[in-house]
Amino acid sequence: MRTPVAAAPRRAAKRAAPRAGPQSVGRIVAILEAAAGARAGVPLADLARLARAPKTSLVGLLAGMVAEGCLVRDEAGRYALGPRVHALATRALAGRELPELLRPVLAALSAATGETAVLGALAPDAELAVYLDRVESSSSIRYAVAVGERRDLYCTAMGKALLAHFDPPRLRRYLKQVPRQRYTAATITGAAELAAELERVRRDGIARSDGERVDDASALAAPVVGDAGAVVAAILVAGPTARMRANHARNEAALRAAAAECSRLVGGAVPAAATGAAVPAGTDPGAPARPGRGPAR
Repeated sequence: MRTPVAAAPRRAAKRAAPRAGPQSVGRIVAILEAAAGARAGVPLADLARLARAPKTSLVGLLAGMVAEGCLVRDEAGRYALGPRVHALATRALAGRELPELLRPVLAALSAATGETAVLGALAPDAELAVYLDRVESSSSIRYAVAVGERRDLYCTAMGKALLAHFDPPRLRRYLKQVPRQRYTAATITGAAELAAELERVRRDGIARSDGERVDDASALAAPVVGDAGAVVAAILVAGPTARMRANHARNEAALRAAAAECSRLVGGAVPAAATGAAVPAGTDPGAPARPGRGPAR
């Protein structure tokens, strides 16, 4: 005859297991939607209100989501989307559909500037940018890149356009943990200097690199904004430094228009900075002029 002793722990464990029914699913969706719409993160009290659940009921659920990488929790107790959700979003939008959808915009950008236009996004498995599609310049001297190539975030225009829009906890981790190799004399490696550069990118809506990875190659990049204001990709225009410098105003205006159109096509709001006028290189605080150099990819 069975004794009830062995069964008791199983019954206790079953009672202690977190709920996985429709109510929990609804709460998870509400939490993710709230975190997606709050750049600085959401405190527990606000999540409880939005999920219509007691704070005590959410503590375990939030801890599990943090452990799975779906959320990150900062020192103040605010919750933001985690790297796993960002990776899933990137994979969903950066598959075959996104390049096909945005290729006409890339082609128009390349035609308007005479330079190579590139679409990129965050890599799903590393803090790197990956090139998803490109339309190369018809010039014999041009910026050439292969689809699938990866680039550092801190020293490329494409990378900085993506990195500038990390949520604060993720950006702090990046600045603290990711090594920054000095490729050229102009490569930004200091955390404080890079943070200031990223603030300029957010303010101006365009990322510029100034010989930071490759000498004598210029690039400008702008984010593609999807639903709920999340940056899902970035577009870049690049070419030889001399040519990019000579046509900087035209290139910036064309890039802003292309980024706005890409954002519209993916269902996002057009960033306010996308409608700004192009600013001559060297006069904008986000693009300090450096004699003898131009922005590099």
